[in-house]
Amino acid sequence: MTPFDYTRAEGSAAAVKQVSGSAKATFLGGGTCLIDLMKLHVENHDLLVDITPLPLDRIEATAGGGVRIGANVRNSELAHDATIYKNYPALSEALLSGASPQLRNMATVGGNLMQRTRCPYFRNGFSPCNKREPKSGCAAKDGYNRSHAVLGVSEHCIATHPSDMCVALIAFDAVVKTHGPKGERAIPITDFHLVPGDTPDRETVLEHGELITAVELPAAPWAMRSHYLKVRDRASYEFALASAAVALEVVDGVIKTARVALGGVATKPWRAADAEKSLVGQKPGAPAFAATAEMATKGVAPRQFNGFKVALVRRVIVRALETVAAMK
Repeated sequence: MTPFDYTRAEGSAAAVKQVSGSAKATFLGGGTCLIDLMKLHVENHDLLVDITPLPLDRIEATAGGGVRIGANVRNSELAHDATIYKNYPALSEALLSGASPQLRNMATVGGNLMQRTRCPYFRNGFSPCNKREPKSGCAAKDGYNRSHAVLGVSEHCIATHPSDMCVALIAFDAVVKTHGPKGERAIPITDFHLVPGDTPDRETVLEHGELITAVELPAAPWAMRSHYLKVRDRASYEFALASAAVALEVVDGVIKTARVALGGVATKPWRAADAEKSLVGQKPGAPAFAATAEMATKGVAPRQFNGFKVALVRRVIVRALETVAAMK
């Protein structure tokens, strides 16, 4: 690991000033992803600013009936929060399906938003990787790409976004609150992560030194009828081959509101907006769900070893929608 300096933040403004003032400085939360990448020399920082002392560890109701989740809230605490479990069950399920209990006890909401890909070519430190070293190439395109993305890819990167939590958040129209050198802003999570395009090294819209302070979930009664389904190679401590966070509001036997978000198959948490719209006005059932799954995978670009993900994620979508439709 490259030597670095460490300091504890004395306030949000001070932390922002410290990180923005140094090109190789960054924020430290739970460290469950960052420290691994520093050990692998994939990331090298000369200063870590520890933000865990900041008062960003609360889960609170908002004036509009939603929930504000501080960036330092631990994944395990959020997963077991009574309000989240009742009103946004897919979020609780997504969090509990990720990592291990020990990691969930350390990992933070802000850190999960910034989680980086588990693409082995990105992490091994020597293979060509445009995400790690811009313009060096992408070894995954013609390599062993079984775990890689089929949606949102480019000629420069096909790495899969790893987060479970973010898939649920994008289904629930979450908003990311930040404090940066230019002040505060609110970023819809649909706009927060970027597809690789020509700049796969730029993964979010955050500017250097911009600190995530909270995530807000709007009031959404339909979110109570939601589910997160994850398919993976083993039952625990494994990243998704395909996953879906879905929600349905059914009124008088007809779908009024629908949400479909995908994980494990795209370069960012993937909102299937057109597929959602196709469900509205339909009667819940196999024909509508199958058509939705087909639409959600429109534009897929599978490679040599990951073509199975197309059929798999369609089945995941249908199964998740069937589960929600059966809820009382």
